[in-house]
Amino acid sequence: MRVLVQKFGGTSVATAERRAQVAAKVSEAVREGYSPVVVVSAIGRNGDPYATDTFINLVNGITLDHPKREMDLLLSCGEIISGVVMTSTLKNLGLDAILLTGGQAGIITNDCFGDARIIRVEPKAILENLQAGKVVVVTGFQGVTEDGQITTLGRGGSDTTAAALGVALNAEAIDIYTDVEGIMTADPRIVEDARILDVVTYNEICHLAHQGAKVIHPRAVEIAMQKNIPIWIKCTFSDAKGTLVTSIQPDMGAGTDITGDRLITGIAHTANITQIRVPTHEVVDVLQAHKQIFKGMALADISVDFISVQPESVLYTVPDELAGKALKILENLGFKPTAVPSCAKVSIVGAGITGVPGVMADMVEALADAGVSILQSADSHTTIWVLVKKEDMVPAVQALHKKFMVGCK
Repeated sequence: MRVLVQKFGGTSVATAERRAQVAAKVSEAVREGYSPVVVVSAIGRNGDPYATDTFINLVNGITLDHPKREMDLLLSCGEIISGVVMTSTLKNLGLDAILLTGGQAGIITNDCFGDARIIRVEPKAILENLQAGKVVVVTGFQGVTEDGQITTLGRGGSDTTAAALGVALNAEAIDIYTDVEGIMTADPRIVEDARILDVVTYNEICHLAHQGAKVIHPRAVEIAMQKNIPIWIKCTFSDAKGTLVTSIQPDMGAGTDITGDRLITGIAHTANITQIRVPTHEVVDVLQAHKQIFKGMALADISVDFISVQPESVLYTVPDELAGKALKILENLGFKPTAVPSCAKVSIVGAGITGVPGVMADMVEALADAGVSILQSADSHTTIWVLVKKEDMVPAVQALHKKFMVGCK
């Protein structure tokens, strides 16, 4: 049995016309000899009647202090509605389809309501229906705890569902359908000549996703990597080939480097973050101060990023909306923090930069020529990040894309 997991996002199932295009993709997979498992997201986006954000706004009108268990019950409804509608669409076209919720599909999670992690997948029900010749539709974004409580998997949860099922079913591939024709070298709304990439590595797309590219959730990529299951990023509304996410060329031996001499794969960006600086040069016990700073953020459930710990100060970033809360905590601890609000993080990502001299020099030169000041920088073996003012984000992305001719060999 050749299993193919096909995941369709909210925009792909938003209208009857688009659902017909989804059904055509599923029918094509059946004709090609696959046993499709179709994962669906909630219909539409914020403002649409059955979108996840619409449900959240419904409760926000009552209180912002939502009970997480009950919120998961509410939010899971979006995918169930979408799944019922999609199953009916497939049946209407003559396909023998059946809908399974995340729990019925065997997705077992922990009890971290709102952002649950998958513990294991028990795909018995899926396999039984596939063996009976059915197309199995699964509600994305959700699972159940060991004792049957409904949970949701957090933002990008339907991608995670698709990847987990792909691994559990040993699928030939996982197709992630969106409203774009693949992974692009940069946001085309910012860079006019951004190009679609034919192939990227798992690590590259993980870094791009973590740094702001929104085509696929990084957790999904990390799951698929466990069994080296290829992921295809495709467009529901065209026949474009899309982008292959893998570790090897499909027609070459295992372990072959697919990046060749490509230096930079893509440019990513994240806006609306605040840089916080905490002076520690006058503190008697600097080590204790470091512990207090980060423990204070952790206890307040504030995620920190872009961290730089130095003897005289600690630098890190938080989302703009949490900056006031973070500063108040630091002041209550006796520190005198300062903040630079409305910043943006711009990243260059590429497996080809490892060990290559001059990449940072070229990056600094490109930004300087564009009149962009760097507030902070960091790097890893595949990524270099810079923090800039929000108003410099667009010229920074454009300058770096031009400098490195991203995606080219």
